[in-house]
Amino acid sequence: MTGFDSLAKILIIIGLFCVAAGLVLFFWQKIPFLGRLPGDILIQKGNFNFFFPLVTCLLLSLILTLIINLVIRLLGR
Repeated sequence: MTGFDSLAKILIIIGLFCVAAGLVLFFWQKIPFLGRLPGDILIQKGNFNFFFPLVTCLLLSLILTLIINLVIRLLGR
């Protein structure tokens, strides 16, 4: 049964991640700082707009790395 226990833990973690991602997408516009941090690139010339959220991507990457490392340590791997 240990094989099913580890599979159950993985499925629970994937489900929690899906819920968290859904909540972030649902409330994306209401999070005040995402996409407007200093260092995000915005170029506007005439009818052309280019936006690259460089610092926002780095911040989200750092947060997700910390969360994933925490989950791995809790699972004991």
